[in-house]
Amino acid sequence: MFSGIVEKLARVSAAAHDGATLVLEIETQFGDLALGESVAVNGVCLTVVEFSSSGLAKFFVSPETTARSNLGRITVGSLVNLERAVRLETRLSGHLVQGHVDGQGVLETVTPEGGAYLLRLNLPETVGRYCVEKGSIALNGISLTLNSVEKQTGGCVIGLTIIPHTWDHTNLNTLKPGDPLNVEVDVIAKYVESLCLPYLKP
Repeated sequence: MFSGIVEKLARVSAAAHDGATLVLEIETQFGDLALGESVAVNGVCLTVVEFSSSGLAKFFVSPETTARSNLGRITVGSLVNLERAVRLETRLSGHLVQGHVDGQGVLETVTPEGGAYLLRLNLPETVGRYCVEKGSIALNGISLTLNSVEKQTGGCVIGLTIIPHTWDHTNLNTLKPGDPLNVEVDVIAKYVESLCLPYLKP
């Protein structure tokens, strides 16, 4: 379990593709990793399969994950957002994030505004249906608040404000219009829908 508070912006040192399977080697800067530990990489919960005391770590990325997330587009030199799993005594500064990506959104525009940045993204209906104004969402593993949700046929457009600290310490500042972002919607919304569906059927 994660909270969507990015701890490190790390560089990918190797990306070995074998069909739809991928092995990533990342300069995590974490010197105390453990074998089998979970780390969120761009919001995707991955398992440490090899590591060194210098913080270099390897992660195996399955075909399911490359198909559902933007990790399949990762290349050597790419910057990724990292977060280690939360501890029970940790303050939950963001929101409950599982590291289970629901889909991808496409960045539409980035507009500077008073030191902050306004982002607009297009989301498919499969994830847009769970978005509500002032609700929570995780983009590339970052816990964010939805400013606006414009429902459209086949999906929606969401608007968010990125404060300078988040802009400077995550890979959002490397993105350009047309780039995909990993999206994880609020898990509570999905559970509520699942529980209510049997009572909504005609």
